[in-house]
Amino acid sequence: MTEAVSRPTLEAVAARAGVSRATVSRVVNGGDGVRAPLAERVRRAVEELGYVPNQAARSLVTRRHDAVAVVVAEPESRVFADPFFALQLRGIGKELTAHDNQLVLLLTEGRADHTRVARYLAGGHVDGALVFSLHLDDPLPGLIRDAGVPTVFGGRPHWSADTGAPDPGVVYVDCDNRGGARAAARHLLDLGRRRVAHLTGALDQTSAVDRLDGYRDAVAEVPGAYDPRLVVEGDFTPAGGERAMRELLARCPDVDAVFAANDLTALGALRVLRESGRRVPEDVAVAGFDDMAPVAEQTDPPLTTVRQDIEGMGRLMARLLLEGLSGGRERTTAGGPGARGKGVILPTTLIRRASA
Repeated sequence: MTEAVSRPTLEAVAARAGVSRATVSRVVNGGDGVRAPLAERVRRAVEELGYVPNQAARSLVTRRHDAVAVVVAEPESRVFADPFFALQLRGIGKELTAHDNQLVLLLTEGRADHTRVARYLAGGHVDGALVFSLHLDDPLPGLIRDAGVPTVFGGRPHWSADTGAPDPGVVYVDCDNRGGARAAARHLLDLGRRRVAHLTGALDQTSAVDRLDGYRDAVAEVPGAYDPRLVVEGDFTPAGGERAMRELLARCPDVDAVFAANDLTALGALRVLRESGRRVPEDVAVAGFDDMAPVAEQTDPPLTTVRQDIEGMGRLMARLLLEGLSGGRERTTAGGPGARGKGVILPTTLIRRASA
């Protein structure tokens, strides 16, 4: 056990700089009213002494904690196994670090964790929250709204205000799920495939519903291409893709193309196709969604997929929240005073590789 080392105090900085304690406090906490030469002396003394402000005391002055909660509505076994979450967290972390903010990661293993998360947010430990991977019956949005925490959501929200109209205070970031899915399915049809199937994501999430709608948009344009038996529900995981692909082959052995709701689902589908002796793309063309390099570029064959900027979405979520906290024109509050809803939909791009 190491011995505690005394830290330089505010008074020590004031003595070194030859100014009052109040002057040091204003400079350290970003206040106004200190002449430039004095402020420079204070900053030089802070650096020489290695002074680190007491965050608790600083929060009393600034009413800011310089910390943001990132709430992922998934169990840790899913979060740490899926590269999508790693990419989004990396984007969030980069943006928060650039603005000297800390990331506090909160996961939900089950229903009991929702109240724990809401209680933590309401306790004033963080300045705001970034929330993603919500499910349709998730109580978190309501709990967070009741906590009064400025929030930005990842993904198109599905909930509404009590009036039945979209909540005007909701700020969110998403990609063009429907348009990207439409492009992937059209590409498969343009290859001359006519038995184009869709392995969905978890249909209690808006991203999966939007991608299913995009697939239906495309096949509806080709007479006779739509067959409800060609749609099989998955869950955005490789195991879910395997289960869905096996069910699809049992239902429709004549399938000649598959659009998977994400790259992990496609990965599972490719395994089953290989086991069944189907060649990709000669017998069955396969396309995914996300373009996560650890998956899409290393499948056999490399995966045709829809690219979304996952890391960029994370950065944008954090940027919108920080802008709102600093009094930006768009207030990123969940229904708070002066709130104004803002949805940002980022474009997607079809990336063609050997699988289709």
